[in-house]
Amino acid sequence: MDQVSALDSIAAEASRGELAFPTSVSASLTLQRALGEPDCHIDAAARLVQAEPLLAARTVAIANSVAYNRSGNDVTNVRAAVQRVGFRTLGALATSVIVRQLASEIRDPGLRHKADQLWAHSAHVAALAQVIARRVSFVDPETALFAGIVHEVGGFYLLSRAEALPGLLDDNLDAWLDHGEAAIGRGVLHKLGVPAPVMDAIEALWVGMRALPPETLGDTLLLANDLAPLPSPLFAPPGATTHAAAATIDFVFGEGTLKGVLEESGEEVKSLTSALM
Repeated sequence: MDQVSALDSIAAEASRGELAFPTSVSASLTLQRALGEPDCHIDAAARLVQAEPLLAARTVAIANSVAYNRSGNDVTNVRAAVQRVGFRTLGALATSVIVRQLASEIRDPGLRHKADQLWAHSAHVAALAQVIARRVSFVDPETALFAGIVHEVGGFYLLSRAEALPGLLDDNLDAWLDHGEAAIGRGVLHKLGVPAPVMDAIEALWVGMRALPPETLGDTLLLANDLAPLPSPLFAPPGATTHAAAATIDFVFGEGTLKGVLEESGEEVKSLTSALM
């Protein structure tokens, strides 16, 4: 099967919701839905999180990151961590576990390396998006964090299928843009129950148009993606902003500049990225 045919096949499956997820993802999706129930109380949420060791560790790490621990008092248990970060951030963290699990069964070292690099990129984008949302664009920071976590979920799904479909990752940008990125990405995002505003922001990322200074969630996500020090290891369109070029992006907003915000928030971004990793 050639690359275009393989992408078309996966895109058709995704559009029908027929996604081949690892078994661990199904369990995490159940957990995610339970955490999203309006009558889920903090004690119940803590018990659910404790049953998933990776999520438990990540929740405590996020709660102790500079972004959430402004007092400098570390929490040492899951319940306190859940109470500090809140249910919306917890939902984003549960989704981050699902995103990582999509590539959990990859055995090929080359694909594994790509998956690790893609998650490092996603973590940087999520941390930067939260800071830019809070300090520059003034959209909801937790939604921006979530958008950063899931913006490459179609790429993770693609990597999860690549071992079984040789040639799927052939370096054919046109095939990926025309037959893969949006169609596969939409299918996986729908399966994860991603809200419409986040879907719209990721669609804006695929189109690649933004305003500076950023005004919308889509603008925020695009700027964070450009500024991320680690690029996606998947297909990059010609003329895509390099990190060297992104480092020169600066603009005035209010009484500050983007460069000033990034310098002031450097430790926060580093701490949040590390916690997500």
